[in-house]
Amino acid sequence: MSTLHCFEFSVLGRTVSLPVPLFVNVAISIGAFYAGRSLIPKMKPMFINANLYGIDMNKKSKPKIPEAFGVVTGCIFLVSLFLFIPVPFLRNFSATIQGDFPHDKFVEFIAAMLSICCMILLGFADDVLNLRWRDKLYLPTIASLPLLMVYYTNFNSTTVILPKLVRPLLGHSLDIGALYYVFMGMLAVFCTNAINILAGINGLEVCQSLIIAGSIVLFNVAEILSGLHSDAHEFSLYIMLPYIGATLALWRYNR
Repeated sequence: MSTLHCFEFSVLGRTVSLPVPLFVNVAISIGAFYAGRSLIPKMKPMFINANLYGIDMNKKSKPKIPEAFGVVTGCIFLVSLFLFIPVPFLRNFSATIQGDFPHDKFVEFIAAMLSICCMILLGFADDVLNLRWRDKLYLPTIASLPLLMVYYTNFNSTTVILPKLVRPLLGHSLDIGALYYVFMGMLAVFCTNAINILAGINGLEVCQSLIIAGSIVLFNVAEILSGLHSDAHEFSLYIMLPYIGATLALWRYNR
C-alpha cells in the first residue's frame, strides 16, 4: 500500500519496517480525537434545539441527551480520512512515475469511504425518521455494495479457510463461489444491527465499537511485528486508527 519510505527499528532482535504514512495517520487520529472533544459540547445545544434528544433516565436530574450525535463523530472520521487519502500516494503524484499509479489501491480507499458515508447517512436517518426494522435489513447490504464490487474486481477470491474440526471431511479450504458475496452482505447487516440494538445505554454502544476496533488494531500490529507485514494490514490500520480517535471523543461524553 505505502509508496513512501519506511521507518525501520528493532523489536526483540527482529527488524520491523513501518511505513511513514502510518505515523501521519496516527497524528491525524490524535487530531480527530481533539476535534471531537472540542466540537461535541459546542454542538450539543443545536441538537437539543432541533428536538433531537432523549432523557437520561439513569440520573436523578434527568438531563437532556442529544441523539443522532454519531453523525458528528462520523463526519470527523470522514474528514480525517479525506485528509489522509493523498499521503500513501504522494510519491506517485510525481510526473516521473505517474504511469505506475496504484489505481486499484486508490479505489479501495474511495470505496471504503463511500460505504462509510452510506452507513452514516443510514444511522442519521434512523435517528431522525425512526426507520422500520425491515429497512435496517436491506439498507446496510446496499451500502456494502461498493466494497463488494471493488473486492470482486481486485481479488475475487471466494475461498474460505475451514475450522480444523471439519478439515478431515472437507479439506483445508472451500470455494463457496457467489455465496461468499451473499455472506459478506449479510455480515454488514449483522454488524450494524448488533451495535445499534444497544443504543440508548450510556457508553455501551460506543464502547462496543471501540473494543471491536481496538481488537482489529491489535491483530494488525501483532501481524506486522511478527514479520507478516502486508498491504492489507496497513489498509486496515489506516481506516481503524482515525475511527478510534474520533470515537474516543464520543465515548468521553457518553459514559
